[in-house]
Amino acid sequence: MLSLIKSTHRSKSQRLRNFVRAAFASTILALATAQPAVVAAEPVVLNLWPGKPPGETKELPPEGDLTKPEDKLIAGRRIIKLGNVSTPQIAVYRSAPDKDTGAAVVICPGGGHYILAYDLEGTEVAEWLNTIGVTGIVLKYRVPARDPNKRWSAAVQDAQRTMSLVRSRAAEWKIDPQRIGICGFSAGGETAALTSLLEARQYEATDDIDKLPSQPNFAMLIYPGGLLEKGDLKLREHVVVPKNAPPTLFVHAFNDPVSPQNSLLLAGAIKQAGGTAELHVYATGGHGYGLRPTNEAVTHWPTRAGEWLREGGWLAPKPATK
Repeated sequence: MLSLIKSTHRSKSQRLRNFVRAAFASTILALATAQPAVVAAEPVVLNLWPGKPPGETKELPPEGDLTKPEDKLIAGRRIIKLGNVSTPQIAVYRSAPDKDTGAAVVICPGGGHYILAYDLEGTEVAEWLNTIGVTGIVLKYRVPARDPNKRWSAAVQDAQRTMSLVRSRAAEWKIDPQRIGICGFSAGGETAALTSLLEARQYEATDDIDKLPSQPNFAMLIYPGGLLEKGDLKLREHVVVPKNAPPTLFVHAFNDPVSPQNSLLLAGAIKQAGGTAELHVYATGGHGYGLRPTNEAVTHWPTRAGEWLREGGWLAPKPATK
């Protein structure tokens, strides 16, 4: 009986080894004969201005990544902290043709108007937008802030110019000029908010591009800052909501050190002006998570944002009214 058990055991072991070898060989064959993976096209990169941007007089050190080895990791990974940006640009990431909805979103990374969290709140957002058929346009706006009294000024100039520039290329990039939104994080959320709200262009027009509208058709503000008066629970004097303010999505964590009142008060002002907004305030999550998923519920906001975009009709042309 013992001999029979050993024989049976050896037989099973042999069959298992044969199965593993066959599976391994099959995998190697599949890898060897597989078609090359489809690689996303390189983004189109354009300078925003035909010459120097408005008001530029100083020479900055070379642009570069200012991330330090000891800097905090986000979801276990480092981030790019791009500094000394004096030549603002856009990087245009097109979605696959079979997914492309014709919508586009200009993305404003955060960084306190000192640096840009260029991958966390920029290129990674463009990649996500591509998965839902949206062209992602990462704005590399000027940092650090030029005007200490209006830290947002250069960034908003660059964002307004971007909105007009994208509309000027809409036909070339197969974008619907009536479905171009803006998305901003932290200081980039301030930039996106003011680009949505300010009806007056914050610089003298430079060419025909600046004849095109500079306001977005919709906005997504992710943990925006800089909208409140310091030490007071009210919006800053220049944060005024016009009656034509675009539909806006807000995402904030209640325990964010950049107060959720930035989102709450602006959403209230949009309501007062007769506009529309959707507000998501999560209990925890802090600040600066981008869209890297963790066990914090707030980091899964892109799912709800995608639903908001679909429900608003931004991912497909709205049906003609009868």
